[in-house]
Amino acid sequence: MITADLHTHTRYSHGADSPEDMYAAAEAAGLAYIGFSEHSPRPGGFTYRHEYREQLRAHLPDYFREVRALRDNARPGQPRALLAMEMDWLDGEEDFIRKACKAADFDYLIGSVHFLGHWGFDDGDAPWRDAGEEQCDAWYEAYFTAWEAMLASGLFQIAAHPDLIKIFSAERFHAWLARPESRARVRRALTALADTGMAMEVSSAGLRKACREIYPAPPIMELAAELGIPVTFASDAHSVRDVARDFDRLAEYARRFGHTRQALFEGGRRSLVPF
Repeated sequence: MITADLHTHTRYSHGADSPEDMYAAAEAAGLAYIGFSEHSPRPGGFTYRHEYREQLRAHLPDYFREVRALRDNARPGQPRALLAMEMDWLDGEEDFIRKACKAADFDYLIGSVHFLGHWGFDDGDAPWRDAGEEQCDAWYEAYFTAWEAMLASGLFQIAAHPDLIKIFSAERFHAWLARPESRARVRRALTALADTGMAMEVSSAGLRKACREIYPAPPIMELAAELGIPVTFASDAHSVRDVARDFDRLAEYARRFGHTRQALFEGGRRSLVPF
């Protein structure tokens, strides 16, 4: 059984529920650990259509305070609350990112890529509907280039949803991934991940998105297993109904690639526990 959901969000960004409510959902799901990984602040210019930047900025102290209270006041047998943040890797903004990484006593930090340049590529499917194969291929290449830069920063413990770029173009992405040169490109990125000692996230969120499949896809799971990369598990929940959602499927999926342990991070220190 997967006992840790290390990627969740709250009402302080674009989630629906409070940390207390998310914690109660984790307890009801039988989790031993619930990782609160609220989105990081972003500078101007990196903007979604439904932007939550100012709300997040205003409530970060509340987020930190409430998660610490859940961590410090847990009774025996209750889940362990972990304080984390999902940091967006943004081209040209490493100083901003480094400062954000020091904003609190984080148990771990998740690195993720949502932007290519200033474009939030997961913010609606319209650009993908109008894009041809050549353009999509260029975006896939740019994504893994940004992902590698995120890994090279040395700032993070977990690499989030490794193939998020497939969100609105899963069929095209799989065609791209099937090419030997594309597989080699992804292997290079995963080798960089393995060299950092980070863990790779396996997430059920894709099952609820347009791609309708787990992040990452089987070819990436296979390559990562060959490289001995440890995994964490995530729902990427934005409401109580999604905490630990589809974790039975995640466990079965990970075991197909030889995984029997999940990585955990407390105070920046990694441990591996069976699932």
